[in-house]
Amino acid sequence: MKKKDIKILLVDDEQDILEIVGYNLAQEGYQISTASNGKEAILKAKKELPHLIILDVMMPEMDGMEACENIRRIPELSHVIIAFLTARSEDYSQVAGFEAGADDYIAKPIKPKVLVSKVKALLRRLKEDEQNKDVLIVGNIEINREEYKIIQDEKEIILPRKEFELFYLLASKPGKVFKREEILDKVWGNEVIVGGRTIDVHIRKLREKIGDEFFKTIKGVGYKFEI
Repeated sequence: MKKKDIKILLVDDEQDILEIVGYNLAQEGYQISTASNGKEAILKAKKELPHLIILDVMMPEMDGMEACENIRRIPELSHVIIAFLTARSEDYSQVAGFEAGADDYIAKPIKPKVLVSKVKALLRRLKEDEQNKDVLIVGNIEINREEYKIIQDEKEIILPRKEFELFYLLASKPGKVFKREEILDKVWGNEVIVGGRTIDVHIRKLREKIGDEFFKTIKGVGYKFEI
């Protein structure tokens, strides 16, 4: 996918942030649109179907956490890449962000060049998705990586991007124990700094949606998928 075809939605109630970030990303060739609160972000996201949403947390009318949760409930937007851009960098805030469905967490203030680099790293996932088009069948579960779709017992299950990628990784080799470091590297990548609870949060959500019996915790090591 070419840069000129990639759509980025910037959401922040501070106009100067929108202008600075928008300018620097537009200079890279991306299509940029903006919103100043969560409600406006949802409406624009539905209309424009962006590839990446950079979302502030503290905003009037509807904050970023609630907006993210709402966006993840919209089927055609369930796999859009969402990164929070916020001054709050405490571990609990990051965990809350990932629980809401975010893919990444960018702390303010951030230099324009660093932000552009971060965005490029996030968008590399689009290329990876295009290069890994296949269908994996494990037991009664069909995982379509091309369409980011899961069918279990003829029922379609919608997962946010990170939950899907974690599930695909574990299910790709049933019985294999994936160490926590390997999971972080393959699912989140080296460019993302996340807290130790991030994997646990996503595993808990997968257990709720797919079934607790499929996911085994290897204490002090990591996780594995069993059929």
